[in-house]
Amino acid sequence: MRFLISFQTRHGAKTRGRKPLRSGLIKWFRNHLGRDFEIAFLKAFRKAFYPAVTVSLLTLSLPAFAQTSPADSARNAITALQEAATELRAAEGARDRVTALTLTVRAYEAGLDAMREGLRRATIREASIRGVFEAERDRLASLLGVLQSIEASPAPITLLHPSGPVGAARSAMIMAQVAPALQKEAENIRLTLEEVEVLRSLQQSAVDVLEDGLSGAQDARAALSLAISERRDLPRRFFADEAQMQALISSTETLESFASGLMSVDLIPGTADTGQIIGFAEQKGHLDLPVLGRVLRSYLEADAAGITRPGLILATRPLSLVTLPIPATIRYSGPLLDYGQVAIVEPGEGYLIVMAGMGQVFGEVGEVLAQGAPIGMMGGQAANAQAYLMDQGQGNGADSTETLYIEIRESGTPVDPGIWFALNGE
Repeated sequence: MRFLISFQTRHGAKTRGRKPLRSGLIKWFRNHLGRDFEIAFLKAFRKAFYPAVTVSLLTLSLPAFAQTSPADSARNAITALQEAATELRAAEGARDRVTALTLTVRAYEAGLDAMREGLRRATIREASIRGVFEAERDRLASLLGVLQSIEASPAPITLLHPSGPVGAARSAMIMAQVAPALQKEAENIRLTLEEVEVLRSLQQSAVDVLEDGLSGAQDARAALSLAISERRDLPRRFFADEAQMQALISSTETLESFASGLMSVDLIPGTADTGQIIGFAEQKGHLDLPVLGRVLRSYLEADAAGITRPGLILATRPLSLVTLPIPATIRYSGPLLDYGQVAIVEPGEGYLIVMAGMGQVFGEVGEVLAQGAPIGMMGGQAANAQAYLMDQGQGNGADSTETLYIEIRESGTPVDPGIWFALNGE
């Protein structure tokens, strides 16, 4: 590239555009390159430059056609986290603080998830750029050697090509192709280097943004837990017989036997209207997953030990909020065997949704919860910004260390939850 700049200065091609540079190169080439050097240059140029141009333009320019660039994804995530912080401040004065804080926690989780994806894409993009430059190092070095040898040649003494008019015309044709290609590649490299600078700047500033986002998410979770504990206005359909419930828990050996026995526990009627829990059978294929995560095991899919389970296993991140996908009544909420904290809800007559593996559960037996209401929170420890960045850099879901087990039972029999939830290809 230094050759081009030096050449423009020495041979009067100072104006912008391709034509002045092209005419200056042709004039210079006519003046003092012989036929042998012309052939050698053409071979070296084709060998060293054309493959680099093809690979670089195809590889480096490809993301420009994507709908959202890695840099834009990271910027959008930063905006989402800032909006979540605004929602957290507004939730303090909201009339329904539980609902407001639930939406705030979900906003933080979505923003942090978007930040993970944006930084992951930025890391991959920078690595791909580095890979292209590394792969083309030898070819570009070979081209640079040719250009430097041209620059070191003595100034032309005559205005004619040594081999005559035919050689001059041939040289002009070669340089007419060389100059535009050089300029195009130089501009492409310049834009790519600018993109690398932007990506690095975003990655460097991500630590501060992440620290604020992670801290805000923790504050929102703590405020939500407090608001739920202070809530006293939930409708209650029934009260469970405490003695029977404790006897069932003590005698239970499996989650399946507990869910089956739960239907036989005596219930004391409450005052809530049951109209909120009808219509569950019509929701097949339309339910949202109760937690932000991905399907790790499908219905009856064997794990590494060959064990199958009649439910979904979702991989999710520590402290993720678990919400109800549909209005339901709590039938059980608390610890059970080695399943951690378990919530079992009744979305309609004859149906149960079992959610196991949480670190904390909300609500009391008999309470009627609306769709989207918080039912629990996953366990685990909140990651700091540095650990967060290391996890997302691996790009393999290493930060999804918690698992939520979901089971849907119809008339006491487990059914495939996959036909109820809108999994979107998960």
